[in-house]
Amino acid sequence: MNKPSVHPSIAISIGVIAVSTAAVLVKLAETAPASIIANYRLLLAVFIMSPYVLLKHRRDLTAISRKDWLLAALAGIFLAFHFIFWFESLNYTSVASSVVLVTLQPIFAFLGTFLFFQERFSPGALLSMAIAVTGSVIISWGDFQVSGMALFGDFLALFGAIMVTGYLLLGQNTRKRLALMPYTFVVYGISAVTLIIYNLILRQPFTGYPANDWLVFIALAIIPTFFGHTLFNWAIKWVSTAVISMSIIFEPIGASVLAYLILDEQITWSQWLGGTIILFGLFLFIVSTSGRKSRLTLSRTSKR
Repeated sequence: MNKPSVHPSIAISIGVIAVSTAAVLVKLAETAPASIIANYRLLLAVFIMSPYVLLKHRRDLTAISRKDWLLAALAGIFLAFHFIFWFESLNYTSVASSVVLVTLQPIFAFLGTFLFFQERFSPGALLSMAIAVTGSVIISWGDFQVSGMALFGDFLALFGAIMVTGYLLLGQNTRKRLALMPYTFVVYGISAVTLIIYNLILRQPFTGYPANDWLVFIALAIIPTFFGHTLFNWAIKWVSTAVISMSIIFEPIGASVLAYLILDEQITWSQWLGGTIILFGLFLFIVSTSGRKSRLTLSRTSKR
């Protein structure tokens, strides 16, 4: 394997900072509904990817089997609803609560492998899951003391984590057979179409938003998508999946700091305590499972 021109740790650090901006950018949208924000993020990402994919990977696209198209379509639908639930949660709860609860995705992923693939857990994995769940209960209880709507936002964030787990479970085998860019292009495209249909059903307007919202749409398509997950996808050639997974644990910290600096969001004692416990539990969980051969990658590349 050739030596990379840039050290992977630099790319991963930039990627973590980039994905940490997603929640704050959604909060900065002034009038657009969550489903419209998600729709334009994916539409613009597909638009940006189109010239490269259609020129370099046209044969790969035409060679996709009917089974893989079906799996990619289902994955795209799950990804669309991940964005709907997660972005909507930010209308009710804080960036800190929302992002740290969505970060529970690796645990939902392994629960999915247990249900569908009979994956077995070590005692360390079970203990770390219990620790992370305890942290989520602390956050939810603290938010409930603030308002019932904040707790509702927490549940939406958890549903967002479940949806992205479905996206990864469906795509795990397909991704092995397809190159990264064609697969991502197809899934993003199907997800964008799903969101168009969803917004048409709800009669959400596609136009009439202020310039600030359009800047948010563009920033979401570029910063967390390409400067975030594209760099993770590049770095995974040089480092293990566990390294990427543990690096993404720092996303809630970055998102909370940005929310404090940009949105003046204060972090409550329950968010500090519960978030710390969740991140500690996730760290133990990834460490305890990274040495085992899993059917599902822990990396949340192509997610936020």
